[in-house]
Amino acid sequence: MNFNRKEYTDDELLALYRGILKPRLIEERMLVLLRQGRVSKWFSGIGQEAISVGSAMALEQDEYILPLHRNLGVFTSRNMPLDRLFAQFQGKKTGFTKGRDRSFHFGSNEHHIVGMISHLGPQLAVADGIALADLLDNKEKVTLVYSGDGGASEGDFHEALNVAAVWNLPVIFMIENNGYGLSTPSNEQFKFNHFIDKGPAYGIDALQIDGNNILEVYDTVRQAAYSMRKNPRPMLIEAITFRMRGHEEASGTKYVPQELFEKWAKKDPVETFEQYLLEELVLTQKTMESIKEEIKAEIEEGLQTAFATPMPVADQQEELADMYQPFEQKVIEPASGAKTEKRFVDAISDALRQSMERYPDLVLMGQDIAEYGGVFKVTEGFVEAFGKGRVRNTPLCESAILGIGLGMSVKGKKSMVEMQFADFVSAGFSQIVNNLAKSHYRWGQNADVVVRMPTGAGSAAGPFHSQSNEAWFFHTPGLKVVYPSTPYDAKGLLNAALEDPNPVMYFEHKMLYRSISQEIPDDYYTVEIGKARLAAEGTDLSIITYGMGVHWAKQLQQEMPELSMDILDLRTLLPWDKEAVEKTVAKTGRVIVLHEDTLTGGIGGEIAAWIAEHCFQYLDGPVARVASLDTAVPFAPPLEQEFLPKQRLREKVEAILAY
Repeated sequence: MNFNRKEYTDDELLALYRGILKPRLIEERMLVLLRQGRVSKWFSGIGQEAISVGSAMALEQDEYILPLHRNLGVFTSRNMPLDRLFAQFQGKKTGFTKGRDRSFHFGSNEHHIVGMISHLGPQLAVADGIALADLLDNKEKVTLVYSGDGGASEGDFHEALNVAAVWNLPVIFMIENNGYGLSTPSNEQFKFNHFIDKGPAYGIDALQIDGNNILEVYDTVRQAAYSMRKNPRPMLIEAITFRMRGHEEASGTKYVPQELFEKWAKKDPVETFEQYLLEELVLTQKTMESIKEEIKAEIEEGLQTAFATPMPVADQQEELADMYQPFEQKVIEPASGAKTEKRFVDAISDALRQSMERYPDLVLMGQDIAEYGGVFKVTEGFVEAFGKGRVRNTPLCESAILGIGLGMSVKGKKSMVEMQFADFVSAGFSQIVNNLAKSHYRWGQNADVVVRMPTGAGSAAGPFHSQSNEAWFFHTPGLKVVYPSTPYDAKGLLNAALEDPNPVMYFEHKMLYRSISQEIPDDYYTVEIGKARLAAEGTDLSIITYGMGVHWAKQLQQEMPELSMDILDLRTLLPWDKEAVEKTVAKTGRVIVLHEDTLTGGIGGEIAAWIAEHCFQYLDGPVARVASLDTAVPFAPPLEQEFLPKQRLREKVEAILAY
C-alpha cells in the first residue's frame, strides 16, 4: 500500500495510528463478548476503520458527522467515554438512548454526532439540514455523512445529493463501497462502474480514494473540507474498501468468494499502516506495545463500568414523557382589540408571517412557495419580506425536505415544511414517523418541524389530491396533530404549532380556504394545543368532529332547528381532549363521531372505543360513527358526494335519536 505522509509530522501520524487502533481493539473485544452472550448484536467494521477514523479526524471537532453501522471509529475519534459507549451497546440507561435503541442508533450533540436509523437513506438529508443551518448563519463549516454502496440505492440518496447540489450545501457524502449490501453484490445493486460517475450528473465534485489507506482518507477529506468551508458546495467521495466480516455477525460471510478475503487481508488498514510506521521509524515495537496496552486497559475499564451498571427499570411515566421535548404552552392573547375579517387561507398566511417575524431562525420550505407563493398563495409576498434564504423553493423531494427540517433542528432552527397536497406526504413518510417522531425519545434531540398539510375532498380532484390522511399520524407517538376548522383557530393553532419545539402535523382543509371568513385579531396570538371547543351547545345529542365535519354538523343543525345538540370541535387530534369528550357524553348520553376520513381505521374508531371504555355509564345508546366510504376518493362529483359522509350524517342522527 502506498502511504504518502506529505508534510505530516510524526505526532500527527501517531495520532492517526492511535485513532485507527482503538476501534479495532474494541471490535476484537466485542466479538469475544458476542460469543459469550454479553452483547446481543454486533455490526463489524473490521477492514473499514481507515474511512471512519481518517475522515472524522480530518474535520474540526464541532463539525457534525452522521455515521452508520460500521463507523465505530467516528465515535472513538470524537473521544466518547467508553463506559457510556459500551453501556449503549448493552441497553443500559447510562447509554446515549437510555436503553431505548441499540448500537449506533443514537446521536450526541456534545460530540457533534447524529446517529443513524435502520432505514439508512434518511440520514443523508439530515446532513443537508445541518449544513443549511450553517450556511444561513454564515459559518464556515462542513458536514460529513456516510452511505454504504447498498444504501445508496435508496431514493433518499438521490434526493439528498440533488438538494445539496441545488442549494450549494457544504456536505461531504462519503460512500463506503465495500462491494456488498448485506449479501447482495454490487452488480445486483447498480449498473454503473463507480459512484464517482454520479457526481457530474448532479453537478457535484467527486473523488475516489483507497478506503483502506488512512493517510489518503485523512488528507483527502482534510483538503476537501478546507475548500468547501471557503467555497460552500457538496462533494462526493467514494472510498473503495471491503467488509471482512458479515453484515452483522449472525449473517456470516458464506456468500463472499474466499479469494476476496485473501486479497483484502493483505490490505488490512490497521496492519498496513502499523507496518509503514515501523518502517518509517515513527513507531517502535516498544511504543506500539505500550499504545496497545494503554488502549486495552481503557477498554477494560469502560467495560467493567458498563457491566456493573444494572439494566434499566421501566418507568411508564418517564417513557411516555420522553416521547416529546418538555414544553408547557402558555397561551398568548392578542396585544390589542384590533380585528379584521379574514378568510381561512388569510389566517394561515397571517400566522406564518407573524411567526417569521417572531422567530428569526424559522425557515419555510416547500414546492413553489417562494416567488409563486405556493399553489394556494399562502406565502405570496414572503420572499420580498423575508428573503430567499428563509423562504425556500424545494425540488420535488418530500423526504429530503423533511429530513432537512430535522437537521435544522439539530442546529436550533425551526422549520415549516409545506406539502403541496397532504397526499404527497407519503413520499416522505419514513422521515416523519421514524425520524422526526422518534428522535427525542431515542436520544433527546427534538424535531422542531411543522408540516403543513392541505387536505380534504370536495373539489373533484380525484384520488391523489383529496385524501384525508390524518389517521396515519394519529397512530404515531412523538407527533402532534392539529386540524382547525375556523380562521380564528387556523391562525392561533398554527402559531402554537410553530412555537412548540415538537413535530406537528398541521392539517388545513382546502375547501375552507376561501369559503369561510371570520373576524380575527390582527395581533399575534396562540390557541391551546390539545384543547377542544364547543362549536354549538345542546342537550339531545353530541357530535364529536373536526375540520370540515364541524361545518357539516352546523349545517345539519340549521336544517333541523328542533334538534338541540353539542358540536364538539376537537381542533387537536393528538393529543385529543378526553376531558371535553367525557363532558359532552355525560351531558347528552347520545354520541356520533364524525370525520371525513374513511371509516375503517379512522380516528373515530379510537374515540368511540375510548367512550365505550370510559363513559359507558353515561350512554343512552351505542356510539355511532359517520365517515367516508372505504374507497379511494373518486373524481366525478356525483361519486365524490356519495363518498363523503355529509348526506349520511342526517340518517345516523335520526337513528341515534330514535334508539
